[in-house]
Amino acid sequence: MATTMVEDAVPEAKEANPFESMMSRFDRAAKLLDLNSDLYAVMRVPNRELKVYIPVRMDSGRIQVFEGFRVQHNFARGPAKGGIRYAPDVTIEEVRALAAWMTWKCAVVNVPFGGAKGGVICDPWQMSQGELERLTRRYASELIDIIGPEKDVPAPDMNTNEQTMAWIMDTYSMHARHTVTAVVTGKPIDLGGSRGRREATGRGVLFVVNEAMKKFKMTPPSTRVVVQGSGNVGGIGAQLMHEAGYKVIAISDMHGGIYNPAGIDIPAALEHLRATRSFEEYPNAERMSNAELLEIECDVLVPAATENQITSQNAERINCKVLAEGANGPTTAAADAILQRKGIFVIPDILANAGGVTVSYFEWVQDRMGYFWKEDVVNERLQDVMVASFNELVKFAEKHNVDTRTAAYMLAIDRVAYDTRMRGIYA
Repeated sequence: MATTMVEDAVPEAKEANPFESMMSRFDRAAKLLDLNSDLYAVMRVPNRELKVYIPVRMDSGRIQVFEGFRVQHNFARGPAKGGIRYAPDVTIEEVRALAAWMTWKCAVVNVPFGGAKGGVICDPWQMSQGELERLTRRYASELIDIIGPEKDVPAPDMNTNEQTMAWIMDTYSMHARHTVTAVVTGKPIDLGGSRGRREATGRGVLFVVNEAMKKFKMTPPSTRVVVQGSGNVGGIGAQLMHEAGYKVIAISDMHGGIYNPAGIDIPAALEHLRATRSFEEYPNAERMSNAELLEIECDVLVPAATENQITSQNAERINCKVLAEGANGPTTAAADAILQRKGIFVIPDILANAGGVTVSYFEWVQDRMGYFWKEDVVNERLQDVMVASFNELVKFAEKHNVDTRTAAYMLAIDRVAYDTRMRGIYA
């Protein structure tokens, strides 16, 4: 095994770096697998990283140059797959970590993709629709040689949506001189999108939480759920869990959350959020910060906002039985040992939020064959994948006597390593 491996969590100074957290977990799983040193050397690094500078004519008439990235981590199991995020704090380290997480996520649910991720440093909330379109089209044109249905298939992520994907699809299609729907997923249904895609990540969280409740012989009506986040993962996940009979006692947006131990009317709360863009003034609930919300005593905690929410600084105060990670990387590697010592059952992000990439795979398949499924078919097939993957993960963890996060990484790395070994190294 390579001498650069580390057995324990990353040093505290590096804790906030998502790539360091990902690599710490990768190294631990690789060591437990006794991964061949040559395979380790290949799999620990991305296949390709692209950095681009994107000139955009703003509404003022002036040109502003934005910085963007695309990291393609692995192609062993198929085309790369991963979202594109727009945010002022995007970094290459974050994108690199997210690309690797996509590789492991696809492998955990046995979807034939590798991992990729993209990002542009910008503040989309301060940009007009026209500026966002020009930014997106120029960014897509910079990626044109490395994306495509057989190469790399982008999708929406933080602050991007189906409109963003439609612009990318159109830009790619104009260069190809014919319509190529399968170049992206997460598109509008009328442009080749899949039914059930928007709800897929939140629905996937529901499916794995249902399986965890069976494991612990708990029922939805007696299960208190806290959800951090109210977007496509948190909001939809909370809505679906509410409909399934769970008692959702807290939910938040980026500004803070609301809490009621008797349960929150989630449809009403989300409607209030849509109407006012805030949970402020929502009746019959206590206001609290996102940090406070994470520490509420509950049965299921669903961090569905962003990275690094549970760290070595607050992990001791996390007070749930089941942690279902709806976001990518919400828990740092330094917090893992604390959660394990506390006996918290973790459904790791690379499984818990894999519903989105699973239905993205379904969308890609439907685009390529030109035949589209009914929503109940999509949801049924998603449930089959998520339930089977959860049970396989639990059995793997029990067989190897490791925690569920380590088991998820071991399972994913083992699958990618097998394909890499069988294909061989072209050199």
